[in-house]
Amino acid sequence: MKKILSTTKNNSTRQTLSFGGFWRLFRLYLKSEEKLRAWALLGVVIGLNFAAVYLLVRINTWYNEFYNALQNYEEQLFWPLVGEFTALAFIYIIIAVYAIYLRQMLQIKWRTWMTRQYVDNWLNNQVYRRMQIGAYGDTDNPDQRISEDINQFVSLSLALLIGFLKQLTTLAAFGVVLWNLSGVFTVPIGQTEFVIYGYMFWFSLIYSTAGTFLAHLVGRKLIGLNYDQQRYEADFRFGMMRLRENSESIAFYRGEKAEKAGFAERFAAVIANFWQLMRQTKLLNFYVNGYAQLAVIVPLIMAAPQYFSGAMALGGLMQTISAFGRVQDALSYFVESYDTIAQLASVVARLDGFTAHMNEAAEVKSAVTFSVDDETFSVTAVTVGLPRDKNGTEKFLLGDCSLALNSGQHLLVTGASGSGKSTFLRTLAGIWPYAEGSVGLPATKGGSSLIPVMFLPQKPYLPLGTLKRALCYPLTEETFADDVLRAILNETALPHLRERLGDAEDWSRILSLGEQQRLAFARILLAKPRCVFLDEATSALDETREKEMYELLFARLPQTIVVSVGHRGTLFALHDKELRFTGDGKWELHPITVANNEAPNE
Repeated sequence: MKKILSTTKNNSTRQTLSFGGFWRLFRLYLKSEEKLRAWALLGVVIGLNFAAVYLLVRINTWYNEFYNALQNYEEQLFWPLVGEFTALAFIYIIIAVYAIYLRQMLQIKWRTWMTRQYVDNWLNNQVYRRMQIGAYGDTDNPDQRISEDINQFVSLSLALLIGFLKQLTTLAAFGVVLWNLSGVFTVPIGQTEFVIYGYMFWFSLIYSTAGTFLAHLVGRKLIGLNYDQQRYEADFRFGMMRLRENSESIAFYRGEKAEKAGFAERFAAVIANFWQLMRQTKLLNFYVNGYAQLAVIVPLIMAAPQYFSGAMALGGLMQTISAFGRVQDALSYFVESYDTIAQLASVVARLDGFTAHMNEAAEVKSAVTFSVDDETFSVTAVTVGLPRDKNGTEKFLLGDCSLALNSGQHLLVTGASGSGKSTFLRTLAGIWPYAEGSVGLPATKGGSSLIPVMFLPQKPYLPLGTLKRALCYPLTEETFADDVLRAILNETALPHLRERLGDAEDWSRILSLGEQQRLAFARILLAKPRCVFLDEATSALDETREKEMYELLFARLPQTIVVSVGHRGTLFALHDKELRFTGDGKWELHPITVANNEAPNE
């Protein structure tokens, strides 16, 4: 038996922040088809922040002039200087407001583009399905990664990038100011005097560098804790979504106690991790606030000798304190932003891992080749297997199967539960990668068929929205007139729904499974496929209703090829051939006659 394609990709584990992962995500939008608009908007935002820094330098110079005027009792300068400050402050406010507004504009455009790309990549080629099988088990909650992580990545990246550039500019501008204001500081050691030029600048540099290093030591655990917190929160939310989606089954089982235990377990993980996050954040906040408060008094102590010696006026003292604060803030940017950096690191790890898994899933191709034939459905040398287990062992469900069906023929696929019947249909649908061989499917002919091939699972999918949308799915509501839909509902024993086409409800909860299965047959009659695959699509119907649905299908679509998976003996009378899975990859194909028109014991 042939070897089936298998994936051997390594699962990614929890990651720490890497520049490579950040850059792979960051450059996507800036290299996209919207790159000119993106770069222009980013350039304007950065330019506004640079302008804000220039105004801060002007205000810093104003401090010198204003406080010197106060010290010298120069009343004639007071009101002009107040007017100058008012003008500078007004311009600064306008620039600051639009810097934030345009940054948010860039954020929403960036998020929109990234979300569209991720949704497309997730849905294309059934990647969303492939990521649920094979080596992608740790790709938890893709919905959260697309809805929340992308938003956080864009907002945090812009905040940190623009903040860093602004602080870098601030450092350059106020570093020169502080250097000039510091003057010369003489340190006598024994018989030698050491002269330090720009001593307050050097002190600020040493103070901030040491502070950044210590902040990393204190806060580095936050990266992993933030990563885990997002995962635990998403798991807790997903558990509640599962309860809502399966409320009827849980109610029948009276499973509230078990569900409470599951919720309590998942919520306990949320709280336990959050306690660790709180403790680590508390330590970081102690350090950051202590560091910031100490920075308030340090410039006063350092500048006091020059002020009291008369070498520095009051205006110079106030300007020096202001300049020191700006330089210290710029150099301490990573200390103040460490918690934000930790959040970004966890988001990058999640998105980068999600991206890698989507790419891996997209690259996993089965060896099944598909072709189009106007009249027949054929399977040639198809082998179906399962993913390798932990020991590298392969299991085969079907080996070297070949068959052909002409228009109007009907095939029943049987076999013991777990023998691979549904997996065989997944292979024919092209959503099972562990297979090889050739499959020929009929094409749309003469414009009568809206969909060439249609697959019906045991539990039909009903999208949110109106009943009309659910009935027309996967085609759009505009495809059919209401009169056509009402007639189809009559034919499929759903007349009580005729006047509810415009009602928007959660129809998967309102309709019984039997009603949902009859609605799925209505979809077949609307789409008129050339070939339809039914995976126990009548399991919730009684035998009489099941026969009615099949006979309606055969009468309305006499040329349609029907392939059914089922266990009921009544299905034999409705099909021409049987494909039976006998285990270990073996199979039997034979015509159904009156003599074998019963289901074998399974």
